[in-house]
Amino acid sequence: MDPIHAPRKVAMPLTVAAFAVHIFTACGAGCALLALIAAVGGKWPQMFAWLGAALFIDGIDGTFARRLRVAEVLPRWSGDVLDLVVDVMNYVFVPAYAIAAGGLLPASVATALGVVIVVTGSLYFADRWMKTADYYFRGFPAVWNVAAFYLFVLKLPPWLGALLILALATLTFVPMHFIHPVRIAHLRALTTAALVLWAMLALVAVLKNLDPGFWVAAALCLLAIYFVGIGFLRRHHP
Repeated sequence: MDPIHAPRKVAMPLTVAAFAVHIFTACGAGCALLALIAAVGGKWPQMFAWLGAALFIDGIDGTFARRLRVAEVLPRWSGDVLDLVVDVMNYVFVPAYAIAAGGLLPASVATALGVVIVVTGSLYFADRWMKTADYYFRGFPAVWNVAAFYLFVLKLPPWLGALLILALATLTFVPMHFIHPVRIAHLRALTTAALVLWAMLALVAVLKNLDPGFWVAAALCLLAIYFVGIGFLRRHHP
């Protein structure tokens, strides 16, 4: 019998708890829908609030899954597949719509660049080698939600925004390393502190209608430089 479909005797409380983790992860898809509805209505701060909620879910659901041994208790449902499905919606599809429809890019290329985002982002999430053994991402990790956030906050000239989109789409396939800010081991304490500070500043930006002022925007940019730059400090792993 296929081990995936083989019956397993698992205590009901463990089964319920494990499935609750899957439901929690799937709530990220609900966040994506609510974010898209907000985006269609041009409510960009509200959209980022829902994308932020999805980011929070994605950041902690893995901890619950490992602690409750969800893959072992419920082998029928793949947490990895569920996570990828939800991530594509929140990290790629909804942000692509916002970037294409938000007046951030030249009108003549906005839709085409939105297509570039969803195509390259989908390919990235299908890459089985997207992560290294020490939890770095290979190539730009398709965090288009973050890219969209910076475009809305910084309000770059449309042509510069278009060049940025093309550069990030290209970096998706370049073998440089980007950190996983939650699971990284190297400089964990510093990275965690930077992540918490980034989240606080991002919340300020959302509450201020994505117009947080020079100093908050500058701090967000410095933190972005840190998160990108730390990838170049990666210790060698085979």
